[in-house]
Amino acid sequence: MQSNTNFHSLLCPDSIAVVGASRKPGKLGHLIVSNLIRAGYKGKLFPVNPAGGEILDLPVISAIKDLPTPPDMAIIALPRDKVIGAMKELAKADVSAICVITAGFRETGRDGFELEMAMADLARRKNITLLGPNSLGLINTHCNLNATIAQSIPQKGAIAFFSQSGALCSAILDWADGEHIGFSKFLSLGNKAGLSEADVLEALGDDPETKVIIGYLESVDDGEKFLRKARMVTEKKPVIMIKAGTTQSGARATSSHTGSMAGSVVASSAALRQAGIIQVHDLEALFDLARSFAEQPLPQGPNLTVVTNSGGPGILAADACEDAGLHLARPSQKTLEKLTEALPPFAAIYNPIDIIGDAKADRYRATLEAVAVDEFTNAILALLTPTASAEIEATAQAIIDVAEHCEKPIFACFMGGERIGPGRDMLIAAGIPCYAYPEPAVRAIEAMYAHYQWLNRPYPVEVCFRRDKGKGKQVIRKARKVGLKELPFSDAMDMALAYELPIPETRLVRTSDQAVRAAKKLGYPVALKIVSPHIANRGDVDGIALDLHTPREVRDAWLDITTRTQRKRPDAYLAGCLVQTMGPIKAREVIVRFTQDPQFGPLISFSLVGPSAEVLGDIAYRLAPLTLQDAQDIVREIKSFPLLRGARGEDPVSLAAIEDILLSMSQMATDFPEIQEAELNPILVDTEGAMVTDLRLTIG
Repeated sequence: MQSNTNFHSLLCPDSIAVVGASRKPGKLGHLIVSNLIRAGYKGKLFPVNPAGGEILDLPVISAIKDLPTPPDMAIIALPRDKVIGAMKELAKADVSAICVITAGFRETGRDGFELEMAMADLARRKNITLLGPNSLGLINTHCNLNATIAQSIPQKGAIAFFSQSGALCSAILDWADGEHIGFSKFLSLGNKAGLSEADVLEALGDDPETKVIIGYLESVDDGEKFLRKARMVTEKKPVIMIKAGTTQSGARATSSHTGSMAGSVVASSAALRQAGIIQVHDLEALFDLARSFAEQPLPQGPNLTVVTNSGGPGILAADACEDAGLHLARPSQKTLEKLTEALPPFAAIYNPIDIIGDAKADRYRATLEAVAVDEFTNAILALLTPTASAEIEATAQAIIDVAEHCEKPIFACFMGGERIGPGRDMLIAAGIPCYAYPEPAVRAIEAMYAHYQWLNRPYPVEVCFRRDKGKGKQVIRKARKVGLKELPFSDAMDMALAYELPIPETRLVRTSDQAVRAAKKLGYPVALKIVSPHIANRGDVDGIALDLHTPREVRDAWLDITTRTQRKRPDAYLAGCLVQTMGPIKAREVIVRFTQDPQFGPLISFSLVGPSAEVLGDIAYRLAPLTLQDAQDIVREIKSFPLLRGARGEDPVSLAAIEDILLSMSQMATDFPEIQEAELNPILVDTEGAMVTDLRLTIG
């Protein structure tokens, strides 16, 4: 983004030129002018068309050079090959911002890509804020601006939305109109030749009319910039996003849609998490959360109180609460006394508070008033099923009245169909989220509490580990000089030493006699491991022998390993074997890896060795550079973490030792982007510390 001033010219222009305006209804150039007029745009509007005349009672300017004054913004709706020429003329006319509706650029192939790059270059050189191409346009409800080709005009609200998909924008505008969801800003990014998602995030973060930012992402062009800007914005307001292209088919569709790479799914998810962005996986959840964040205060704790007139939905809410990591609040003694006085004897006054099926609005009101001031309650969920006694609209009004004087978030769940419709409409109009089922309501409360925790998290501590970067450069230079992509084990160990990774004493040997002498020098017991540049996983050839105590065992192991490897992989060159001192006997085996993601840079993963990771996918991910909190979180995030903490009476392992290795690898990944992949496998960790027994490094 060129400047905030230019962004203001885009979103709240005092004058607009529509280049390619048309008199024919149905044409894009006609629809844009029509939408601007229908929305009540107050600024100057200049339709531009060589034919002249009038369009919708506005005088038409025959050429850009004839514009009476430089417009703040121009909207281009011309055939593809005429767009660059129009942009050059607009640049001469000192236009600050341009929105290009026209499609057919990089998403169509090389010719379109080259045209788009020319557009981007022109915008950069002339300091023009460029939206698009292939954009639906933009909306600012707070200054009556609808510069889109969509049919619907949204209501005014506090939610800002941006998307790479123009067609999705049209569908969402139509759906939001029926759901009475209001927007502050609405932007279709298109191919992002100019403004990117990071630029838009930054501007919306500073927008006083926007309380919540939501977005649809297909790709991220500059991952580091996106992370930096997103972290700044999520400190001010919630950001909720849905990421498309999370499957192989979706990634292919993304490329053909906007010409963008969808990128690694785990990398993008890690990026959103580390930036404090709330990721959802469907559009319904996106707007459910947006409305909740826009209309309710954040819960300042995990304790939820559920009020219901039916036991079943209350149990469903309790189950959802436990799944979400929230807690059912235990009411204070004072609250219990109020509930005992207000409710019939058969009511359940402990959470969930079941006020039983004959409850009318007055019973809901008394119960909600009691829990609204309960010191142990952080959020309230009012459940209603349409029983014969239920007073739908009166109950909705009771919830609204209590919410007016309550500083805690209040959510409603009115289950049913036609009968509950009027009550649901009342709640939504009053700014109280109303759900059809308990589970999405609880997930919304969980997301809001997670954002509260993000805002109140400890300041991130960045760690710079001691390392010999010069020695690391020598290792990389040596490998490049001889054209190696995978570093030999000795060089990989030199890199490990440069980063002070804990490695065992190791010798590379080429004969069984050398193996015996090395074992004697290192001290028994030892391990023997096959070495070949063609074998990535020694387990595939059963090329490891452990806990060898005598020269005879070393010789036998040498013969077994080399013979077996030659039989299974006759194509592989055998460089010899490694003799290593044995690591701790009662140790857990873990893996630390990193790869270079094309969009976000180094992606670090952590898992246990074995089927939990290989088969069940129990792997945690973060992007480098890691903070101390990131290193702690990635270890604790895997489902098999209890095994490291000590399960069934076993001793816990040294988590600090694992975290140190993660931080060292983060430093290495950041220092050397030319390292495409690194793997420490396995790392043996026990109560005393950790030992890296094998390291593979691949350079690009």
